[in-house]
Amino acid sequence: MTRNIIFCYLKSVSSSQPLTPRCRKERAVMLKKSVIILAGMLLLITSCFANTRMQQSAKQQAIPKVKEVTIMDFSQEKENVIYLAGGCFWGLEKLMQSIPGVIDAQSGYANGTGKADAKYQTILGGKTGFRETVRVEYDPAKVSLDHLLLAYFYVIDPTVLNKQGNDTGTQYQTGIYYTNTQAQAVVERIVELERGRHKVFAVEFGPLKNYYPAEEYHQNYLDKNPGGYCHISPAKIKLLSTLKIDAGAYKKPAAETIRDKLTAEQFQVTQQNGTERPFHNEFWDKFAKGIYVDIVTGEPLFSSTDKYQSSCGWPAFTKPIEAPLLVERKDTSHGMVRTEVRSRSGDSHLGHVFTGDHESPNGVRYCINSASLRFIPYEQMEAEGYGYLLYLFK
Repeated sequence: MTRNIIFCYLKSVSSSQPLTPRCRKERAVMLKKSVIILAGMLLLITSCFANTRMQQSAKQQAIPKVKEVTIMDFSQEKENVIYLAGGCFWGLEKLMQSIPGVIDAQSGYANGTGKADAKYQTILGGKTGFRETVRVEYDPAKVSLDHLLLAYFYVIDPTVLNKQGNDTGTQYQTGIYYTNTQAQAVVERIVELERGRHKVFAVEFGPLKNYYPAEEYHQNYLDKNPGGYCHISPAKIKLLSTLKIDAGAYKKPAAETIRDKLTAEQFQVTQQNGTERPFHNEFWDKFAKGIYVDIVTGEPLFSSTDKYQSSCGWPAFTKPIEAPLLVERKDTSHGMVRTEVRSRSGDSHLGHVFTGDHESPNGVRYCINSASLRFIPYEQMEAEGYGYLLYLFK
């Protein structure tokens, strides 16, 4: 029967001859069946669509309403205050308290639902949106916001969400929150600098929505419990408490200013990750007393007391003046795996650092391009504003 129907159909579309009565009858049967099948399919599709809509509607009705975030008024907050979320607030509070120029550091909860949920046991559930946050009040005459923010980035991992150290949860999300436009400008500038250093950047930043001080037992926790847990190492806290070079004094200029200020080679080295010729550069064989600063920002980087004779053909140092002055990044260019060195405030490409150097007094060689440096003779340090580093030569 089916074969006859198909035969009649093919004959009807391929021949001009009239169909036989039998073919006409069988074609009519085929058309009738087709209409029935199509009607059934249409009914099935309509039913499935209606069922899907009902299921979606049911799901939407089942979703609980999210609590609105309470927006507080911070128009009366002091301008010299910043709010930092950096994982467990015990360690970040201790770090900020240790930095000279910080007036006060307080642990609390920021940017969550509201006061009723601003409790340690409640935020542990991860559904309030609160971040463990430290309110930092500082003296701008003694420490800059740039310096505090770069210290913050020195101790956190900016590439992960909802996690720092061994702590996991939304309350441990990193963030920087401001309450005035002056702080906003600094935060955005430092965030742009730090974002350029990482393929993934997970630190949230923006205006502070709300803040509630944490329970009393959280305040000064590591002073009350010296052996308590801290995801920031005591060594880093100690290091950052002794720094003398304030990043805020050496801000990176605008791009057009940098281009106008530098020679073609200096620009190619510092801004385009170039490398000058060995043995044909300004400082590779110079050992006069003084300091070497970033050619772009003037930030002090190296001292002549740490420079040594190297056969590499470039200036070689055993260490920077202060460790946080340099940012290290993995470099896989030119078919090699090396550690690139960049300046903290200017993000200038400086060179590379190597270990196991038999010529170095400590086995470490900071191999630096002369084109990325400016030398300040010891006799001129005071006049050029670097007198506070004369202690390096005592």
